[in-house]
Amino acid sequence: MLDIKAVRDDFPILKQQVNGKPLVYFDNAATAQKPKVVEEAIKTYYETINANIHRGVHTLSQLATDAYEESRKKVQHHIHAKEDHEIIFTPGTTFGINLVANGFGALLKAGDEILISALEHHSNIVPWQFACERSGATLKVIPMNQKGELIMEAYDALLSPNTKVVAVSHISNALGTINPIKEMIAKAHAVGAAVLIDGAQATPHIKPDVQDLDCDFYVFSGHKICGPTGTGVLYGKEAWLNKLPPYQGGGEMIKTVTFEKTTYACLPHKFEAGTPNIAGGIVLGYALDYLNQLGFDNIQAYEHELLTYGTQRLLEIEGLHIVGTAENKTSVISFNIEGLHPYDVGVIVDKLGVAVRTGHHCTQPIMDFFGIPGTIRASFSFYNTKEEIDILVEAVRKAQQMLS
Repeated sequence: MLDIKAVRDDFPILKQQVNGKPLVYFDNAATAQKPKVVEEAIKTYYETINANIHRGVHTLSQLATDAYEESRKKVQHHIHAKEDHEIIFTPGTTFGINLVANGFGALLKAGDEILISALEHHSNIVPWQFACERSGATLKVIPMNQKGELIMEAYDALLSPNTKVVAVSHISNALGTINPIKEMIAKAHAVGAAVLIDGAQATPHIKPDVQDLDCDFYVFSGHKICGPTGTGVLYGKEAWLNKLPPYQGGGEMIKTVTFEKTTYACLPHKFEAGTPNIAGGIVLGYALDYLNQLGFDNIQAYEHELLTYGTQRLLEIEGLHIVGTAENKTSVISFNIEGLHPYDVGVIVDKLGVAVRTGHHCTQPIMDFFGIPGTIRASFSFYNTKEEIDILVEAVRKAQQMLS
């Protein structure tokens, strides 16, 4: 069980006021707040071992390198990757998807097919469109139903020997739907396709086991799991990472360079050109340590309580409609109020100290499917409370009164 008061004490930002009201932060799907241990780790790095890594013989460089590589091992163990060199540090999920899609753009050909789903974030749509434009491959979309769930029968029908890549989100950022990715991965492998899982929204709630899932690639961002912005991870099976060409060229990713020919470094450095976000990579490990100390089973159970309570309370508001009612979902509630624009509601509840996200949440095709301009999204984390949900409900009621 989580000690919520002790947990909240770990997050200084939650103690502040916004517009004269206590902050209620329900925009966790966009970015998570940072515990003191993460803030202190950033400060300690810059005060004690700030140096470039992998390139220096001096003491600070060696200390920074050791800390950076220790963080890589933490990520490896966290997601149960087979090898630490299968962990590529990136600036975030978007970069990781682009890296893989760019690589496949060089491997695919006309007649090949890429499958994505109707639930994808733009970051898992646009890079694959680039890959299709580059290679001549065709992009196909797995449809969803009115509850916001993928239609698995349609997925089965789309799979064929021409399917070379399946790229799907583990959890929808807009609706909270948890996709049946283990089943989808097995079916994709049965036709010889590689599978990339966008885990940006899953990793704050679920501890993924990439070997159990048997995915070929898994990507996520550090800032959504209480780590620094500008950090992320691409996991890839060693065989696939060796097949893909480098995404960027420069220092660190080379073995030898002449004006006639360049050979590439071994994994993971082949995909880590230039000076990385050293502090961010190191501190990402501290964020994972913090979450693992709390326990993901505890986090998941408590966030499910918040989801159940939040759903019940919000549906007490007349004219409120929840968008995305999947049987299996995480602690995200997207909703609209009849006759009101999401943006207007968001502005008013902000004045009352409540931070929610409004708009299409970088999932415009989802909004087009439902025929709406966007939603109001409340996304809960383990440091939120039921009392804060009550404040949200009253703020939404107030906005409804003001705008009606």
